[in-house]
Amino acid sequence: MFEFGRDLRRLFDGHQADQDLGWLELIDVEVLRGEARRQTIDAGRTTCSRPHQAWLLAAALWREHARRSGAPDSLQQARLTALDARKAARNNGERAEAVMALAETMVLSFDLYGGPESLTRARSLIQDLKGQTAQGASSARLAGIHAQVMARLARTDQGDGLQAMAFLDQAVHELSRRSGPLLDAVKLDRASLTLMTGIEQRDARLLDQAGRELRDLVEACPSERRPLTRARALAMCGAGLSALATLADSAEALEQGRALFDAACDQFTADHSPMDWATVTLARSMSVPGAACLTPEADQGLVLDQLVATRTQLGLALADERLDGEVRQAESDGDLLALDRLAARLRSRLAMDRPRPTAWAVDQIGLARIALARARLLDRSPGPVRLVLVEASAAARDEGALLIADRAEHLLGHVPDAV
Repeated sequence: MFEFGRDLRRLFDGHQADQDLGWLELIDVEVLRGEARRQTIDAGRTTCSRPHQAWLLAAALWREHARRSGAPDSLQQARLTALDARKAARNNGERAEAVMALAETMVLSFDLYGGPESLTRARSLIQDLKGQTAQGASSARLAGIHAQVMARLARTDQGDGLQAMAFLDQAVHELSRRSGPLLDAVKLDRASLTLMTGIEQRDARLLDQAGRELRDLVEACPSERRPLTRARALAMCGAGLSALATLADSAEALEQGRALFDAACDQFTADHSPMDWATVTLARSMSVPGAACLTPEADQGLVLDQLVATRTQLGLALADERLDGEVRQAESDGDLLALDRLAARLRSRLAMDRPRPTAWAVDQIGLARIALARARLLDRSPGPVRLVLVEASAAARDEGALLIADRAEHLLGHVPDAV
């Protein structure tokens, strides 16, 4: 049994954090939480010899835990420990490292909850650092974080896809001198943007480029060392191939997409990285007809409950997936009263919670599902569900919550033309 905390400090002391912390992918998420707590306590001790580096390590561990669990308290701890690292900084270089940690936390906040204000804050922090960071690793890291911000802005009305691609290319170039999780994350962002643009424009060149980049990532990240990055790349391949299969009406391509999703699911268990597991399985269920694998059984049911409670984008999407199952069951049973209870639950939450735009959009999608089911049972019009879904999609896109917007548009595609 190795000494986890001692090995982490040894790796971090050599300013190799971004490179070496990739092996955290092998650590169970609960072990990761425990080490993040211990590291935070150690960083706050008066006897800590290098408090700045200790706080940075704590922030990195909390970010990784938040990324894999969706826990809002872990995201808050990542922000607070980054602020502590900035307080403990002794020079401009150390202060810049802490500010970059804060910017990374803002990017993660956007990934978890949406909201362009997180990206605006991250971009402001980055702009303040421009020209202040040293050359080499710090400069490359700043370029990588900036590229991540631009890639996410490209999902909103504030962004420019071509500009984001230029930032991603430059970041990959600068980071390629030293492999590590940030380089892999930027490559995934570039492949995702290339794939999305290629599908929208039906551009074979872009699709081929995205496919090559994802294959390279899969080969560079073996399951025994980087299971999560490998799974993310495989799932992205599966989503892209499934989308193309739908456009081309190709059963063979659809089966290949299913196989890629299955391979991604096999890289780790639900309790190792709940967010990754749910992301992969939810994408699989949406992309491959009849392939839903989000089940309420045993440990998976517990993981789902925990993720739904986070109210992250993914948690909200899982709540909608669960509601969809309840609506289908009620419709199958011909139970109008059950549908009324589901609708009353959503309306009550809308009236009392004053939800964020993304949560509001999910509840509107749920009400549309219920209205459509009632209409089918009673053989009558469901009302203005098209308008409801269009508004829900627009609200989600304004927040950069493409996962929610896609669910609204997916349901919109199944609304009868006569409605």
